[in-house]
Amino acid sequence: MSTSPVPPRTETAAAAALYGFDAFSPQEISERIERIGVTKARLPMHRMAMLGALAGGFIGFGALYFMIVASDPSMGFAARRVLGGVVFSLGLLLVVVAGAELFTGNNLLVMAWADGRIGTAELLRNWGVVLLANAAGAIGLALLVVLSGHLAMNDSAVGAAYLRVAEAKASMPFARAFVSGILCNALVCLAVWMATAGRSVIDKAIAIVFPVSAFVAAGFEHSVANLFIIPAAIVYKWMAGVTAGADHVTIAGLVANLVPVVLGNIVGGGVFVALIYHVIYRRGRSE
Repeated sequence: MSTSPVPPRTETAAAAALYGFDAFSPQEISERIERIGVTKARLPMHRMAMLGALAGGFIGFGALYFMIVASDPSMGFAARRVLGGVVFSLGLLLVVVAGAELFTGNNLLVMAWADGRIGTAELLRNWGVVLLANAAGAIGLALLVVLSGHLAMNDSAVGAAYLRVAEAKASMPFARAFVSGILCNALVCLAVWMATAGRSVIDKAIAIVFPVSAFVAAGFEHSVANLFIIPAAIVYKWMAGVTAGADHVTIAGLVANLVPVVLGNIVGGGVFVALIYHVIYRRGRSE
């Protein structure tokens, strides 16, 4: 019989025993999120911008998928909302698995900032560049999608759905849009947090679908998705000559929606997820 000492249990092994599955523990997730945040904050400008444009397009594809479901009046309310949320998850799946820089997910950089590993200027640089790049990717895709004839599908029912959804978003009161943005990005960042626990693509997909489909089904506001939906509706409104029922589907309406939603997204992801988990798992710990 061997007399060699039994090696101490690692934190990973202890977590596996505690949680009952082969995934990174919450403590390990916090460490990974923080390390990833440092890397993201220090990406070269051209890489950050290109990856941001990709993310805008990826989220646009998810929103496009959602709008097809939203345009079908034959489905019941709950079925349409839940199925629409599930297909919208395509966007974040592409961001996480294919690789891209998404403003809402990057609100988790607050963990690295709160621990002093990146500065305020680095945090704001990342958010600013990535949000602008997300906008370029989402709006560029919106233009291509409208020109493709996609919104004329189902006897233009898809186009009517874009106008209806965009009008509701653009006319939303500031306070409601702000709170809706908070709730949305709390769920989005929790989806990213849980996806970071996964060790396979299947793990990440399962972790993403439920939180993302929940925020979509509940009608919460995602700034980057809105940068696809509202511009697509604006272009379609102009091309189709729509004169009634879409009074707020304008550039001014887009800005009026984005300001509170972006602020809400920052609070939801940066404070309600990143900062809270920083206090729980990172504050006071040495590397």
